[in-house]
Amino acid sequence: MEFINPEIMQYSENHSEQEDKLLHEINRDTHLKILKPRMLSGSYQGQLLSFISQMIKPITILEIGTYVGYSAICLAKGLQENGKLITLDNNEELETTIVNNIKKYGYDKKIEFVLGDAKNYIATTNNLFDLVFIDADKQSYSNYYDLVFDKVKTGGFILADNVLWSGKVLDSKKDKDTEILDEFNKKIANDTRIEKILLPIRDGLFLIRKK
Repeated sequence: MEFINPEIMQYSENHSEQEDKLLHEINRDTHLKILKPRMLSGSYQGQLLSFISQMIKPITILEIGTYVGYSAICLAKGLQENGKLITLDNNEELETTIVNNIKKYGYDKKIEFVLGDAKNYIATTNNLFDLVFIDADKQSYSNYYDLVFDKVKTGGFILADNVLWSGKVLDSKKDKDTEILDEFNKKIANDTRIEKILLPIRDGLFLIRKK
């Protein structure tokens, strides 16, 4: 994420919507108590996710990769009344933290946390989704995309996070994760079933709309 000018980033954050008190507490506690807090969407991207969700006004959202539940809460803000967000993660160590954060925010009726393998869930669910957010293991991005595509409604959206991978997609010699993300980006760029735009925001966010 360090490829973005930090002063421009700070200026942008200062002039944008700020996270509310409860999200700020989750943000702070994650940095104090949880390993790899860099994985947190954070205030700026969290507000963007909320903004996108509120524009789309989805009835159903699927999140692949929960971490501590911060992004799930942000996305759930745009749900229609009686809408549902299902968030998937296989990290048992964070289950209590996730459940507590969702309850703390009062979203335990809106958000369902599913512990287990995301690929199995996607392959077997009969749900159709207005919005999907992919933010899990990078080596599976292409698989997640393929599995979920037919579960996205026509006109629905897929968001994929971390697709610029701290700018390493431009490196002449790429590590394995970077190569996989670069191939994923090319796959999305060449998919004629969708409309897409890659935003150089934070660590890169792909916005994809199913035609």
